[in-house]
Amino acid sequence: MPTDHNPLIYNTSRAVGGREILLFLAALPLIGFPAFWLLPDRGLLSLLGLFFGVGLAAVLVAVAPLGWAAAPALGFRAVGWRPVLFGTLGTAAVSIAVSQIGLEPQGVKQAMRIAQEPAAFLLSLALLAGLAPLVEELVFRGLLYGWLESRWGGGIAFVASSLAFAAAHVEPAHAFLVLPLGLLFGLLRWRTGSLWPSLVAHMANNGLAVVAAAYLQI
Repeated sequence: MPTDHNPLIYNTSRAVGGREILLFLAALPLIGFPAFWLLPDRGLLSLLGLFFGVGLAAVLVAVAPLGWAAAPALGFRAVGWRPVLFGTLGTAAVSIAVSQIGLEPQGVKQAMRIAQEPAAFLLSLALLAGLAPLVEELVFRGLLYGWLESRWGGGIAFVASSLAFAAAHVEPAHAFLVLPLGLLFGLLRWRTGSLWPSLVAHMANNGLAVVAAAYLQI
């Protein structure tokens, strides 16, 4: 049964509201434009670090008024090991299946090419398998999902946040490839009521992609 009908999960938790969404949208340019202007290096890894760093800062600004209730509002709730394990395995299966389509988004190719450089491998791993999935999960399965769920329920939140996640990747080929993963991540969030399964699965998926690019030269 979807978790939006489970009172044991939500009866003590505050929900993400419109105020948090507006704060996030306001914080993005207020933090991002000065940070971009001050950035000394405009290489791809630096820009990625800036982009996701600004996103993380904006999320923190947005949920600051919630205080200690911010963590459960974003979905950081206890969950068993099974959803985490099966979510990670399911993500790997979906990722392998999608890779057989043969599309190669330019943005992904550029990022993976940098990961193949020994000097940039650890930084690439930290950014692409650590910071990037953390921020994406906080934004789409945390803030956006939480707000939509509080207004229209888990089913709408699952579909809309998954579509928004795919659309945010901008490049059509990339958006098409990540949509199945976005749907799986959203389903994990909906069915478990927790952000942990999708977060761990997302990080594992990106980490395997970076390691494969670096050591298998794919």
